[in-house]
Amino acid sequence: MSAARLGTKAALGPLVQAPAYDPEQRGEGIVHLGFGAFHRAHQAVYTDDALAAAPADWRIVGVSLRSADIAREINAQDARYTVIERDASGSRARIIGAVSRVIAADPAATLAALCAPQIRIVTITVTEKGYGIDLASHAPDRADPAVAADLATPEAPRGVLGLLVEASRLRREAGHLPLTILSCDNLPANGVVLRDGVIGFARAARGDALAEWIAQTIAFPCSMVDRITPAPSAETASEALRLTGCEDRAAIETEPFVQWVIEDSFPTGRPQWDAGGALFVKDVAGYERMKLTMLNGSHSMLAYAGHLTGCTYVRDVMQTPALAALVRRHMAAAAALLDPLPGAPFDAYAEALAQRFANPSIAHQTFQIATDGTQKLPQRIFEPALLAIAQGRPLRPFAFAAAMWMRFCLGRQDDGTLYELRDPRAAQIKAALPEQPDAASLSAALHGLPGLIPETLGKNPDWRAAIEEILTVALEQGSLACVEQEAASANTYSHV
Repeated sequence: MSAARLGTKAALGPLVQAPAYDPEQRGEGIVHLGFGAFHRAHQAVYTDDALAAAPADWRIVGVSLRSADIAREINAQDARYTVIERDASGSRARIIGAVSRVIAADPAATLAALCAPQIRIVTITVTEKGYGIDLASHAPDRADPAVAADLATPEAPRGVLGLLVEASRLRREAGHLPLTILSCDNLPANGVVLRDGVIGFARAARGDALAEWIAQTIAFPCSMVDRITPAPSAETASEALRLTGCEDRAAIETEPFVQWVIEDSFPTGRPQWDAGGALFVKDVAGYERMKLTMLNGSHSMLAYAGHLTGCTYVRDVMQTPALAALVRRHMAAAAALLDPLPGAPFDAYAEALAQRFANPSIAHQTFQIATDGTQKLPQRIFEPALLAIAQGRPLRPFAFAAAMWMRFCLGRQDDGTLYELRDPRAAQIKAALPEQPDAASLSAALHGLPGLIPETLGKNPDWRAAIEEILTVALEQGSLACVEQEAASANTYSHV
């Protein structure tokens, strides 16, 4: 059966859900920057539900900022693709029709899409490093190649900030409705960070008048997103073929759980994302802190500790008693720092996270989660550690996560197996590493990276002592021994 027929109801089996509307009868209303697997499993699915719930023009123009492969594959399928939900009970497939087309790494075409009068919302998933924003100051990062190039030639942008500012300028001149720009990446106060970065870029590239117009006119809602979405594999494509009877080169797999909390600030309208379960609130911050510290923080910890001890997947971590105990300890330590959140009991959330991590049908690689540590750890580990100091709570769970990252930075497992350090500051990390590292020299080297670990934290004697104690065991006795010894003392935080 032709891939172009993907989504034809008559062709699909009983375990496959087709779009509950005619996609061709819905117009475009959203441009999405960063058309990766997570977006296809998350915002696009919510938009599919919204299009089924109400006849409105909110289909998505996807933009692949770097690779042409996904655009070529999905456009050949009428922009349809399969989302496979997998858990211990089996697999279920759903065909998504919310995407109208995908632009392939073409800045000019992307700018044209952003300027189209029918587009009202821009959603973004480009990871923390993809914005070109200094996360400490919220200013444009002039060391970022895309930012530097776009500041030099703002009329021909290729980076996120440049595209958003130039599109805003052109839309203003044309009299089109202003965009609402919605970050869906794991950044604290992501809407605030993006707003500051866009305004700062506009001021530097085009002057105060455009910057002030953006500040007064364009909404940048904050949001919190969650859905574990492993990188697609050959097995994903095979499962899509088995379930749908169609070849699908853009199929993805994910877990049944999905969450989206959104600040309700959309001056020019929005899809009925709540039809798919999205929660619109006045303030996302509490939900965001819960996820960043409990889920993302424990994710980073288990990624480094798991990879170093030979656990390929998160599910393998949860099948290792010592690591599973440390995951629960980290969640409990993070929860202890949070103010109560209506409708979100932390003990139930922690249990749901543990069950999700243990899902035997999701092949989420620890090495994939371990990427870009210098971008992730400040909000996931270092900020909670500072809060623990302020509240007089134990630092050990956060110090353990940081120490495992430091050990990971050596680029080799205990048996000598080498791996690439995939991080935007990889070259700086490698240059800083001592030739013959011991716990003290390794800790000192990585604490010395500029702008990474807060100075207050780095100078805290309890933090530094815990880091060096953990690293000493990891370096002298091995990562597995370190994990086992740490778990043996984890009873204080064995549950929330």
